[in-house]
Amino acid sequence: MPKINVYLPDELAEAVKEAGVPVSAICQRALEQAVRRVTAIRETTLGDLDDADLAARLPHFTGRTRAALKLGIEQAAEAPAVGSGHLLGGLLTEGGNLALHVLRAVEIEPDRVGRELARQPLTEAGVAAEDASRRFSGPASNALELAVTEATAFGHNYVGCEHLLLGLIAEPDGTAGQVLRSLGAELRLTRRAVAAALAGYVHLRAQTPQAAASGTTETAAALAAVVRQELQPIVHRIERLEERAGVVTES
Repeated sequence: MPKINVYLPDELAEAVKEAGVPVSAICQRALEQAVRRVTAIRETTLGDLDDADLAARLPHFTGRTRAALKLGIEQAAEAPAVGSGHLLGGLLTEGGNLALHVLRAVEIEPDRVGRELARQPLTEAGVAAEDASRRFSGPASNALELAVTEATAFGHNYVGCEHLLLGLIAEPDGTAGQVLRSLGAELRLTRRAVAAALAGYVHLRAQTPQAAASGTTETAAALAAVVRQELQPIVHRIERLEERAGVVTES
């Protein structure tokens, strides 16, 4: 049986050893799930998809994520393929997802993203010319696959809009990633913002279940405030490390 090496941070490796965690079985199961999700993305053909079609083809994607994807597909009606910019446009148009709260928490306003996106050409490399079916472009497929990877890394059994945002930022060639990074979206910090947002959302739901369920502006602002509070120590540590690195470089 072929072997695949898995590299872990030292602290995690020690913790795994002490706990006696069955690494092989866990990795095999996680990889099997990831392969199924990625294969579903790559095999998805885009036509007149309804909600049931998307749910059947991408069952691990949340309803809100599928709604954002459908909006992106609709925005690409005249394009040869659905690009990463269309996916980002779908996230923005959906309007109520966690990815938008995360953007606000890292001080990137979704409206500004939309304006910048509107200035960019959204056409990207698609599929083989002999394939008559409309599909996701290369960068869009990569971003969706990276979203699956992010969800798996978080230990989540679903792919949410927050994972899609991370996938779009991480994808190097697509319009969406270029726009987001140009506005200051940095993958590691945004990933931490997602973790803080999820923790803050759970906290807010426990404290104010009716407001959280209604998705009010007040709740969104409170969630952004919680995320910023969680991120402040992280930002300060990064700034100190950058200052030290600068001193070392100059010396």
